[in-house]
Amino acid sequence: MKELKEKLKGALLASRAICDEVDKAGRDFTPEEREKVAGHLDEAGKLKEQIKQKDADTNLRATVAALGAGIDLSDGRQDNGDTGVPPAVKGTMGQRFVESPAIKAWMASFPNGEIPASVKGVQSPVVAFRNFFARKELIVGDSDTSAGAFVETDYTRIYEALGRMPLVLRNLIATRQTTSDLVEFVRQTVQVTQAAAVPEANVTDYEGATGEVSGEKPEGTSNWEKVQAAVKTIAVWIPATKRALSDASQLRGLIDQELTDDLNEELEDQIVNGDGIGENFTGVLNTAGILAQAWNTDIITTTRQALTTLRTTGRARPTAWLLNPTDMETLDLLQDADGRYYWGGPMREGPRTLWGIPIVESETQTAGTSILGDWKKAVLWDRERATLSVSDSHNDFFIRNMVAILAELRAAFGLIRPSAFIEVEMESGS
Repeated sequence: MKELKEKLKGALLASRAICDEVDKAGRDFTPEEREKVAGHLDEAGKLKEQIKQKDADTNLRATVAALGAGIDLSDGRQDNGDTGVPPAVKGTMGQRFVESPAIKAWMASFPNGEIPASVKGVQSPVVAFRNFFARKELIVGDSDTSAGAFVETDYTRIYEALGRMPLVLRNLIATRQTTSDLVEFVRQTVQVTQAAAVPEANVTDYEGATGEVSGEKPEGTSNWEKVQAAVKTIAVWIPATKRALSDASQLRGLIDQELTDDLNEELEDQIVNGDGIGENFTGVLNTAGILAQAWNTDIITTTRQALTTLRTTGRARPTAWLLNPTDMETLDLLQDADGRYYWGGPMREGPRTLWGIPIVESETQTAGTSILGDWKKAVLWDRERATLSVSDSHNDFFIRNMVAILAELRAAFGLIRPSAFIEVEMESGS
């Protein structure tokens, strides 16, 4: 018992040390810290249950002994087990227990043969029942699936959350910081294309006469536009009771992770599909100036033409394809006339590419179309990274012992060169 209590104390102190460090720094838990605290609390819970069980066993033995004191519990049956109980003592296991010499001697050590109510932590001698199952009496539970009231549920503390789609865009695009609510950048709309070879002048005053060469250099033209991207807020909250957060040590961490994951999924969808209306980002697919590749013959021909268009018209060197998993499957299953997979089949190893460009799968990209682009020309400006806060000031939460757990982030998004992206049809009629 002493060893269990020392282990319990150690687990709780380790958890508190991590919490104190986080509170002192005024920050949120890191994923590693959450995992460590959850592990310590899981260990503490198991140790607490063991201590509780040992206390219950001790009290159970004392109760059995006290109830059988001074009572003749024999019923005329012979005992066939080596229990240390004289042959004259008959009956059930409980009867044989209280009538055993060891228990009788132990009970005699108490005043009047009874255990005083003030005595705590009593421990009876051990009485062995070697042939217990040779007797006809059976211990049964209250139902076909239970062994009775003394069998406790085994709480594993294992949970399995519903799956979420992998997040990939933050690793592709450029990320910068801003301290303003409005981001402004300059984007070129017309580039200089007037350069030409120029002969040397042969006259001082050029009048256009035959044989005169002015040597005048062509003037170039270039236009630019100023673009503004407003910082938008993405948020989500969930209600919870204070009791639930106090009683279930892992619950707060699970809620925090769920809310943060939901924010990041919405952010990724906004980067691709935001329509620019209201508080939505203007995503890649809705930005004016991106290129388009129509379906032509088959998926292989179409994607190769898209690569050519992006390089010749967009003057861009693409860094990745963004494909829906359904279109990725279509590519993987493509075969030639002899039934051979174009992309190596199911046993192919290593990263997948299409015309030498890495492929990234995302459910944010609608099936039937893909995006090829130089993703470093897409920029996310972080105004406020994902934060979590708890308050009971919502509605009547204060008097109902409830809290609102809020997660939000603020950011702006824009394409600094739209022509570096091309939307590609991956099927006929898409």
